[in-house]
Amino acid sequence: MLFVAIQLILHLSSILDDSHSLWKNWVVFNAIATGTFRPQDAKGNDINLSTYKGKVLLIVNVASQCGLTNSNYTELTQLYEKYKNQGLEILAFPCNQFGSQEPGTNEEIQEFVCTRFKAEYPVFDKVEVNGDNAAPIYKYMKSVKGSLFGDNIKWNFSKFLVNKEGEVVDRYAPTTSPLSIEKDIKKLLEKA
Repeated sequence: MLFVAIQLILHLSSILDDSHSLWKNWVVFNAIATGTFRPQDAKGNDINLSTYKGKVLLIVNVASQCGLTNSNYTELTQLYEKYKNQGLEILAFPCNQFGSQEPGTNEEIQEFVCTRFKAEYPVFDKVEVNGDNAAPIYKYMKSVKGSLFGDNIKWNFSKFLVNKEGEVVDRYAPTTSPLSIEKDIKKLLEKA
């Protein structure tokens, strides 16, 4: 059923030309909001992404044992503290596809992130971001914002920036520092 819904959404998206890009993104955002793409939090609860409607989202695939872990988690926490009251939400999706650098259970990951980095933003259930079993939200985001070297996520801490209307507006490489995209986040937060 989910596969059919995704195929329908992708078909609808493909038949609309660029002048209807807002509509195309709305179709997909509506599918997310109504539960077609419903991720689970670290405790296994379904999360309706419509709770983030009207917010700027930074969606990141994270790992606890990566060389990028300390700098990224530290800066993500700094950004969240600075902008959470202005409408920024950071959605962290643990992923073990890159060098098995996220081997922990959901509970271990949550404890690590909250204790070591004082993170208050949501940490979701561990997902895959590439391949046939990739989480639907990642399949969609990659289809909208591919990278210079193809659609696949290349490593931990790839970042997607989503505006208040639910449109994926940018994609950043794993080595892009979260603080270096602060100006892009501010610009989206300032839009009415």
